[in-house]
Amino acid sequence: MLKWLQRRSAATDGDARAAELYDEVVRVARRPDWYVEGGVPDSIDGRFDMVVLALSLLLVRLERDDADPRARALSSLLVERFAADMDGSFREIGIGDMVIGKHMGRAMQALGGRLGSYRDALAEGADPALLRTALARNALRGEDVAGDRLDWLERSVRDEWARTAARPLAEITG
Repeated sequence: MLKWLQRRSAATDGDARAAELYDEVVRVARRPDWYVEGGVPDSIDGRFDMVVLALSLLLVRLERDDADPRARALSSLLVERFAADMDGSFREIGIGDMVIGKHMGRAMQALGGRLGSYRDALAEGADPALLRTALARNALRGEDVAGDRLDWLERSVRDEWARTAARPLAEITG
């Protein structure tokens, strides 16, 4: 019984930490400068892409410590938080039960695809053009944005990645 309670307490602690981290992800994604200086469309799609980008940075960071069960568990909980957030957001804009599954499938597929793109682009020794291409395709949705906006966006994402990558696992897992 005691072991069950300890496991249950650890799971609750993990859920709470995942909630805190997901709130951080959303705060990063909602920074006005992404939309003003970076040219990300201030729309449902643009905000979705920024949440996915910010979450991807954190998930890629956690992958570095994938051998640690805390990192793996936290990654799973963060993806679950994302799914719950998207489900609620879709329902808020009027998507009903009959088609919610299709929209959720697309959202999860988009997360997976973008996560792969950002992982490749942020890998050590990666071609710098990979991040630029991924941002132009995903965050900017292929829109023709002035080069200086894309430059700003790339620089800001690299800065955000540097902050995220430098965080020790113990700080992330709380």
